[in-house]
Amino acid sequence: MSTAPLFLVDELPAGAQAVLDGPEGRHAATVKRIRAGERVLLADGRGGLADAVVDAAERDTVTLTISRRRTLAPPAPRVLLAQALVKGDRGELAVEMATEAGVDTILPWRAARCVARWDDGPRGAKALAKWRGTVREAAKQARRPWLPEVEEPVSTAALARRVAAVACALVLHESATTRLADVRLPTDGEVLLAVGPEGGVSDAELAELSAAGAVAVRLGPEVLRASTAAAVALGALGVLTRRWNPEG
Repeated sequence: MSTAPLFLVDELPAGAQAVLDGPEGRHAATVKRIRAGERVLLADGRGGLADAVVDAAERDTVTLTISRRRTLAPPAPRVLLAQALVKGDRGELAVEMATEAGVDTILPWRAARCVARWDDGPRGAKALAKWRGTVREAAKQARRPWLPEVEEPVSTAALARRVAAVACALVLHESATTRLADVRLPTDGEVLLAVGPEGGVSDAELAELSAAGAVAVRLGPEVLRASTAAAVALGALGVLTRRWNPEG
């Protein structure tokens, strides 16, 4: 039996009956072709989850009966991803894969060697909106009750301040001699993971982040793309911590 599709709502319905409308209702009825009797999940993006059964589906609305509600705790430790801006659709691929791999917060990073540039005007706002939309759809695809937040872009100086405030900060770097598997990771708090652009993290940036408390690490002998490194590292963090085994 396949997992029930998940739809995001602002608030979980309080009663036994509910109506899914708007863009999510249209997507459920028209794109997913949900029909009466099928099971669905409703999530508020903040850990709240409701199991429901479809009573009827119309053109852009779905009526539901709620069978169960629950609130799931967030993964621990939390992972903040500082993802350097990547040109083209590879930036969206990076945040899509990171979301499916369980990231909790994404910080778009204006690293020195970024080819992509997000200005503070309409073009930058459009690019940020694309990342946020990509994350929302990826969270639904992955059936995630927690919707990752995509914050405003940060400079390296601002990122260094975040590094100093977290329990653990890691910078993926091809010249690192420390393996991620050898780092002592916290059981709670926040782990910040920094992934550089296509041209890599500059020496000056690495020095600044290291001075703030970050540790340069590598995953293995291969050099990964800027668009895929975060997802691979998140998978490793899922195994090396209790994020993928909250009962453990």
